Amino acid sequence: MKKKKIQNIIILSIAITIIGVIIAYNYSIDTTKQKGLQFGNELSQIENNISEIQGKFYSEKTKWVEGSISKEELLKFYETHIDKFREIISEYDKLTPPELFQSSVALLKISAETQLESDLQFIEWIKTGDGKAKIRSDTLIQEAYEYQNLGLVEFQTAKVGIKHYVGGEKFEEPQGVSPQKVVQVTEKMKKQCNEQFRNELGEFDSNEKEIEWFNCNNKAKEWKVEHMP
Repeated sequence: MKKKKIQNIIILSIAITIIGVIIAYNYSIDTTKQKGLQFGNELSQIENNISEIQGKFYSEKTKWVEGSISKEELLKFYETHIDKFREIISEYDKLTPPELFQSSVALLKISAETQLESDLQFIEWIKTGDGKAKIRSDTLIQEAYEYQNLGLVEFQTAKVGIKHYVGGEKFEEPQGVSPQKVVQVTEKMKKQCNEQFRNELGEFDSNEKEIEWFNCNNKAKEWKVEHMP
C-alpha cells in the first residue's frame, strides 16, 4: 500500500508539471508554442498511459490477494502488462522535446524503465516467493522515484527559463543529489543512447545514426558536468 501511495504521488506531480509546461508555452512565439503544445500533449499521454497500466498492475494483485482471481490468471495478466509497458516506454523515443526539456525527458524515461525493472522483480516474487526479489522491487521503485524527482527539477528549471549560464556559473544543482547518483544517471543516459542508435551487433546502420549517437552521448556528458556537485 505504501508503495502504491508513493507511486500515485509521483504520477500526480508529473501531471501537474506537464500542465505547467503546456501553459508556459502559451506565452511564447507561435512556432515555439505549437511545438511546445505538441510535445506537452504527447508527453502527458505517455505519463497518463503509465499511470493507467500501473494502476491496473496493483489492482490485479489486490484481486489475487482477495481471491477474486487465481495466481495463474494474475501471472498471465502480468505478461501482457510487461509487453504494454515496454511499448509505452518506446514512445519516449518518438518525442521531439524543445532543447531545454531534452534531459528531463531522458530522466523520465529512465524512471519508467526503472519502474519496469521493479515490476519484473515484483512478478518474480509473486511467482517464486523469493523475498530477495521483493526487496529488489522495492529498491528499484525508490530509485524510479528519485529519477522522477530529478526529471521534475529539470522541468521546473527549463520552464522558468533559468537553465543557462551567467558569468560562467552553472545553475544550482538539485539538493541532495550525490556524485554517485549523477554518475549513475549519466551511465543510464549513455545506455539509452546505445539502445536507440546502435543495432544488435553494437554497430551503426548509417553515418547519421552514428552522429546522433555521438550527440546523444555528448548530452549525457554535459548533464554530468552540469549536475556534479
